[in-house]
Amino acid sequence: MPTQRKERTEHRPGLILAVETSCDETSVAVVENGTIIRSNVVSSQIDTHKRYGGVVPEIASRQHVESVTLILEEAVQAAGIRLADLSAVAVTQGPGLVGSLLVGVVAAKTLACALQIPLIGVHHIAGHIYANELVHQLEYPLVSLVVSGGHTELVHVPSPGVFRIIGQTRDDAAGEAYDKVARAMGLPYPGGPHVDRLAHEADEGVPLPRVWLEPDSYDFSFSGLKSAVLAVLNQAKMRGEVVQPMRISKGFQDSVVEVLVEKAIRASKAFGAKQLMLAGGVAANKGLREALADRCAREELPLLVPPLSLCTDNAAMIAAAAFLKWERGELSSLDLKAEALLSLEQWSVKEPAEHAGR
Repeated sequence: MPTQRKERTEHRPGLILAVETSCDETSVAVVENGTIIRSNVVSSQIDTHKRYGGVVPEIASRQHVESVTLILEEAVQAAGIRLADLSAVAVTQGPGLVGSLLVGVVAAKTLACALQIPLIGVHHIAGHIYANELVHQLEYPLVSLVVSGGHTELVHVPSPGVFRIIGQTRDDAAGEAYDKVARAMGLPYPGGPHVDRLAHEADEGVPLPRVWLEPDSYDFSFSGLKSAVLAVLNQAKMRGEVVQPMRISKGFQDSVVEVLVEKAIRASKAFGAKQLMLAGGVAANKGLREALADRCAREELPLLVPPLSLCTDNAAMIAAAAFLKWERGELSSLDLKAEALLSLEQWSVKEPAEHAGR
């Protein structure tokens, strides 16, 4: 009997059920062979946290507890499979809000233990990057620009599942800066989409600085830009002038986008990237998508951007990244712990010998 069960496992497709609870979305997905989405169910908590102007960690984790089982059942049903058909269970191990992460980790460990199938802990940013593989054919080496509420990074990906961070924010992430600027202008949470919309309605933006840092640096800094916006708002208030959210939004977005695009293009050239990928929640930003597409077209550099449904947190992207580990047999043990500050580079798959040391 054990031999027969093993044979069935080897010949069925790699069906991975993934759980994502790193922040304020509860999501469960079933993905086949790392590229075919059988289901991807997402339950957002935006309406709950909107009244507080941001995510409240304790409330987020409590809502994950209330909804994760229901979302799991819905995802399995939507995929048209049985739990016995699954090859592995994946879960976001980190980074993220530790209370939220714990809910997903416990749910995934429980399911993997009950079904006696492998467990795979996944890095959240690896998921965002590999959301692109759900809709695009990847060519290596490549560079990924990761832009989200908590992360702004340039990542060199020399081969599948190998990550090298070549640039990152030294203070506020771009998405965080968007939300803070939006809050200062009295815009609803989440503020990023409102700033993006207002920026497109303005003919001219308020002049704001670009922060380039050292000439050879791929790092980012948006705290000073945020302070510059606050100074503009305070000066307008002291003079009794009417604040113009559209002009401020355009000035702010133009500054952020210009720095992101220029550094991403420069990194792509320096590392011989065959493709530039955009990833993360702020990848849904229309201004950033348009500017990158225009610049990449001029540079004749292929740009990969996921659809809007795969930009924000979702479990399908976690399953896609987990497949990299599953097909190599790099599995997690049942004592897997949620890690709020999990390192992307340390999570990487074992690097092929021909790429080591480069």
